[in-house]
Amino acid sequence: MIFTETKLKGAYLVEIKKLEDERGFFGRAWCQQEFEEHGLNGNIRQINTSSSVKKGTMRGMHYQVDPYQETKFIRCTRGRIYDVIIDLRPDSPTFMQWVGHELSEENCKMVYVPDNFAHGMVSLEDHSEIYYPVTEFYTPGSERGIRFDDPAFNIEWPIDVSEVSEKDKGHANFDVNTFYK
Repeated sequence: MIFTETKLKGAYLVEIKKLEDERGFFGRAWCQQEFEEHGLNGNIRQINTSSSVKKGTMRGMHYQVDPYQETKFIRCTRGRIYDVIIDLRPDSPTFMQWVGHELSEENCKMVYVPDNFAHGMVSLEDHSEIYYPVTEFYTPGSERGIRFDDPAFNIEWPIDVSEVSEKDKGHANFDVNTFYK
């Protein structure tokens, strides 16, 4: 696996090191040992998947608060998505900054999302699907969200968002004084 740190300290774009021949390729999409060698959390507790039927479907921006923060490892297994993470660590030099990457079944790229980051994505094609291991169980009382269009972050989505859940639309504007409560 090839680990490239993003501008957000501790967040990585991960690529499969492909061994190719006439049949196609072989590569690792997950290796706990390699994660630990890079100082990354590899303690997977749950694996989630989601499918977005329509292009322009937004999911996010989601995170869980202490003591149930989640590290996520995002891979698009069908179609294409634009995946965004936001650094929500108040002591980080990149606090409140975001990065986005296109993930697709073709490019096999993945995003390592550390604890205390918000995560979301928009589907760039109909019938896009993601698969993502997480290091903590889903805990409804610890779940939080940030609107995808919150002006505090000015995320530049590559396409218009056409589908958003009522829950995701209902998140309040980001307030640094209350977001971990």
